[in-house]
Amino acid sequence: MSAVLDHHGDHGHDHAHDHPHGWRRWVFATNHKDIGTLYLLFSFTMFIFGGILALGIRAELFHPGLQFVNPQLFNQLTTMHGVIMVFGAIMPAFVGFANWMVPLQIGAADMAFARMNNFSFWLLIPAALSIVIAFFLPGGAPAAGWTLYAPLTLQMGPSMDAAIFALHIMGASSIMGSINIIVTILNMRAPGMTLMKMPLFCWTWLITAYLLIAVMPVLAGAITMTLTDRHFGTTFFNPAGGGDPVMYQHIFWFFGHPEVYIMILPAFGIVSAIIPAFARKRLFGYTSMVYATASIAILSFIVWAHHMFTTGMPVTGQLFFMYATMLIAVPTGVKIFNWIATMWRGSMTFETPMLFAVGFIFVFTMGGFTGLILAMAPVDIQLQDTYYVVAHFHYVLVAGSLYAMFAGVYYWGPKWTGVMYSETRGKIHFWGSLIAFNVTFFPMHFLGLAGMPRRYADYPMQFTDFNMIATFGAFWFGLMQVYFFLFIVVPMMRGKGEPAPQQPWEGAEGLEWEVPSPAPFHTFEHPPKLNAAATKVIG
Repeated sequence: MSAVLDHHGDHGHDHAHDHPHGWRRWVFATNHKDIGTLYLLFSFTMFIFGGILALGIRAELFHPGLQFVNPQLFNQLTTMHGVIMVFGAIMPAFVGFANWMVPLQIGAADMAFARMNNFSFWLLIPAALSIVIAFFLPGGAPAAGWTLYAPLTLQMGPSMDAAIFALHIMGASSIMGSINIIVTILNMRAPGMTLMKMPLFCWTWLITAYLLIAVMPVLAGAITMTLTDRHFGTTFFNPAGGGDPVMYQHIFWFFGHPEVYIMILPAFGIVSAIIPAFARKRLFGYTSMVYATASIAILSFIVWAHHMFTTGMPVTGQLFFMYATMLIAVPTGVKIFNWIATMWRGSMTFETPMLFAVGFIFVFTMGGFTGLILAMAPVDIQLQDTYYVVAHFHYVLVAGSLYAMFAGVYYWGPKWTGVMYSETRGKIHFWGSLIAFNVTFFPMHFLGLAGMPRRYADYPMQFTDFNMIATFGAFWFGLMQVYFFLFIVVPMMRGKGEPAPQQPWEGAEGLEWEVPSPAPFHTFEHPPKLNAAATKVIG
C-alpha cells in the first residue's frame, strides 16, 4: 500500500537523537524496535542452547549401546530440548518479529503498551535461567518429556518445580505480549487501513494472539495441578488417590494443539509477505487466506485428542478426532494453493528470502502430509511414539517455523540494520540448511515405520545405518546455524555490508518500505494518511 500522501515528520528524524545510549537503552527499552531486537537475540541464544542439547541426543544415538550419557540424562536432554525450543526459541522469536514489524506495517508510532512490552520481555530472563539451573539441581533436569506427563512429573526432583515456575512466567509474558499486539492492531492502524487491507503478517499475528490468550491459562492450570499434586496432597493425576493421569493429557493437549498453530501461523504471515514480493504479483486470494487462517485457529480447539489415540479412547471418539484433524488439511491446502498460484507465471527471482519461502512450502507440505497420515487412528496406533512422529513435527516446526524466520530475517534484515547481507553467504546458508535438515530427519520416517520408539537411549543393530546418517546431518545442520550467526547476523548488526536502499526488493509493498533503511528510532510520529484510492491489498 504505497499510496502514502502525508510524509510530514512521520519518520521522526528530528527525534532520532532522543533515544538513550549504553545499557540503559536496552534495560529500560520501550521502543518496539529495540524490544523486537532483544526478543530475537534472546530466542537465538535459546535456539543454540536447545540445539546443543539436541546434538547430545544425536551423539548418543550415533551407534547402538550407551556411549556418552546414561538413559536418565538422555531423557533430561530430550525433555529440555523440547521445552527450550518451543517456549524459549520459536515463540519469543515470533514475538520479536511482531514487535519489529506490526507497528511498521500498520503505520503506528509504537506498540500500544510500551512499558508492558518491556516487562513482558524481561520476564523471559528469569524463566530461561530457572530452566538452565534445572540441570544443576538434585536429581538433574526434568526427564518427563516436553509434555511433562503425569505420573512421571510427580516423581521428579526439585527441577520440576523450577520448570513449572519458568513455564508460568513465560506464559504471563506471552499473554501480555498478545494483549499488546491485539490492542495495537485493532486501535492503532493508519487512517484508511481497514482490517482487510492489512498485511497478512498482521492478520496471522492478530489471530495467533487470540489463540495465546485462550490457551496459555490452560497450560497454567495443568502445571499448577501438577504442582499441588507434588506438594499439597491433591491427587488430580495420582491414581492412588483417585486421580487420572490421562486427564493431564486431555488438559495439556487442549493447550498443546492450538500451541502448534501458534508456532506456525506467524510463519504463514511471513511467507505471505515474501512470495508476492519476489513473484512481483499481488497475493492470490487474500480474503481466502484470512478466512483460512481463522479457520485453522478455530479448528485447532477441537482436535486435541488425536495425540491420544492409544490411551483407550472409544472408537466413536477416535473417529471424531480423526475426521476433525483431517478437516484442518482444507484451510492449510487453501494457503499452499494460494502461494503456488501467486508464483504461477510471476516474474520470479530467487534471492535468499524467496529461497527460504519456497523451501518452507516444499518441506512444510511434506510435514503436513505426514500429519495427515498420523491423523488416521489405525495408522497412528502403529506409529505413535516412534521416530515417525519425531520426523513429522520437525518437518513442521524446523522446516516450517524456523525456515520462515530465516526468510523474515533476510527479507526485513536490511530494513532493520541498514545494510544488505551477502547473497552468496545467504544461499550457502539456505542450501546447507535444506540438505542437512533432510539428511537428519528424512531417515527418521523409515526408523519410525520400522518400529523404533522415540526417547530411547539405546536401540538394536538394525536401526544403526539410518541413525548414523541422522546424526551426521544433525551436526551439519548445527554448523550451518553457527555459520548463519557469524557470517550473516554479526556483519549486519555491525553495519558491515552494502548500504541497504529504502526499498531493497523490487516487488515488495507495504508501509515498512516507506521509511528509510535502517528504520529510524521513531517512525510514524504522525500517522501516514493513506490515499482513498489505495485499495490495493498487501500480501
